[in-house]
Amino acid sequence: MPVSSHPHPFADWLRGHAAPLTHLDPEAPLDDLEPLRDLIGDARVVAIGENSHFITEFSLLRRRILRFLAERCGFTVLAFEYGFSEGFPLDAWAQGEGADDELAAHLAAAIPVGVDEPLRWMRRHNATATAPVRFAGIDIPAAGGSLLPALAPVADYLREIDPEVLPMIQQAMRIAESFAGASAASAAPAWTRLAAAEQDALSAILMRLLIRFRAVELLYVSRGDQHGYDIALRRLEAACHADYGFRAMAGLFAGTGWTADTSARDVYMAGSVLWHLERFEPGTRIVLAAHNAHIQKTPVSFNGHLTGLPMGQHLHHWLGDDYLALALTSVTGQTADMRPDENARFGFTIDDTALQPPEPGSIEAAFADADLGLSLADLRRARHESGPAAAPDRIRIQSAYLHTPILDAFDGILSTPISTVADDVAR
Repeated sequence: MPVSSHPHPFADWLRGHAAPLTHLDPEAPLDDLEPLRDLIGDARVVAIGENSHFITEFSLLRRRILRFLAERCGFTVLAFEYGFSEGFPLDAWAQGEGADDELAAHLAAAIPVGVDEPLRWMRRHNATATAPVRFAGIDIPAAGGSLLPALAPVADYLREIDPEVLPMIQQAMRIAESFAGASAASAAPAWTRLAAAEQDALSAILMRLLIRFRAVELLYVSRGDQHGYDIALRRLEAACHADYGFRAMAGLFAGTGWTADTSARDVYMAGSVLWHLERFEPGTRIVLAAHNAHIQKTPVSFNGHLTGLPMGQHLHHWLGDDYLALALTSVTGQTADMRPDENARFGFTIDDTALQPPEPGSIEAAFADADLGLSLADLRRARHESGPAAAPDRIRIQSAYLHTPILDAFDGILSTPISTVADDVAR
């Protein structure tokens, strides 16, 4: 039922234009998703978001949409908010390498953000598909928790290609190991407790290595090959961006940070999407799974302060209409608020939080007032057919709201009536 006696004006537009969806079952028929075909058009990168990690309904919807885009629209890559460096063994597993039960070992140290079931579907799909679906990690290592997943394979590369500088990267790894965690939530506080000399030494080593990599590319390629060099360089860039992120987060929490300084992670993720897009075969189309706040095309601000330029803003700038952002949100139910806890496995625990009625002006309030149930709206069409005064100006982010012009931030939005927190996360 509508949530207020004064419905949001955008609700009327939704009633007339949103497409109803019939179910959440990722294995069931996909015909109800056909309205997506017109929405995505010829886009080369289609991002599927979620307003919170660890939500069962969002995971099911993203799996359905991945199937639809792969089986009916010719998409052949799933890029995920998962470490660039760590993504390569997952891609190999999805292509059929190793045993079926080895996935758990690959993901043992990873935050359970819903990558396992899509990978299992990909492995089954690829066993018989004429066009296999590839997996691509795009993020800094360990969700910003450790430089080691990126630096260790770079050290292996240098051992063969440039052993002269191996002691330097080994020194960086020793420092990085001293504060490594499973996510930035645990590693960032540990980084702040390092001596300033160690913090500075780590940054200086990484930057020296990065400049050397770029300066002697021709030498490295002559000793190996271009593909190996490209991967090693991108891994080193991941470590540099993650290291920068520790300083940015420290400044943010101390109140001394520079404007939008935490954008280093998002611009790395955006660059990784392009990296993969350029290296897969011509005509490749990518499904990109990440949080709504990463895929949106507008800046991220809280309380009027610009805090970051998200991945989606960079991709929209670089790709234009070839990038499409599809947000996922919910009207009622529970959400997964992340509470910092250095002693927890991933540096945070999950508070299973009841959602309050949607705020006036939110996209969730509009869906609630429209009383639509599970449904999909083409916001690009809404830009032309509904006046700016009617447009929602906020969207849920966990149990809070991120204020942004919704019709500019996203090209489409999928709303589920209820959300529930998955069982496989720390409480």
